[in-house]
Amino acid sequence: MNATSARQVLVMTRAELEAWGADLGRALRAPAVVALTGDLGSGKTTLVQAICRGLGVAADVTSPTFALVHEYAGSAGPVFHLDLYRLEGPRDLANLGFDDLLDRNGIVLVEWPDRAGDRLPSERVDIALEHIAGDPSRRRVRLT
Repeated sequence: MNATSARQVLVMTRAELEAWGADLGRALRAPAVVALTGDLGSGKTTLVQAICRGLGVAADVTSPTFALVHEYAGSAGPVFHLDLYRLEGPRDLANLGFDDLLDRNGIVLVEWPDRAGDRLPSERVDIALEHIAGDPSRRRVRLT
């Protein structure tokens, strides 16, 4: 899976999102960056957890909102989960060792990627999750 994959718009329940995310995780090959956007509560961390399951991560996957970065051992290498919500902008990435993470030949899952500005690699998978008005049990997922 790479940034040149066809654009898709899907509507999914939480269970469908989790199954889809696990499939995505199984399809990813390092090095890869996945950028996840969406409002609070849209399912970004749920999707990250599912992707990690697909990547063979056995540990509990939790939101790194305060730690900013969590590293997990996947079956094919390291998996990094970044939550950039608390960053002010791209200059704060140096404090996270962002460039080093990208060089470690792993899978990098980034929540709130807009905080990274143009520092994200152009070769990435972009996924946007959206609430659906009047249907709190499903999410719209845009994959590019």
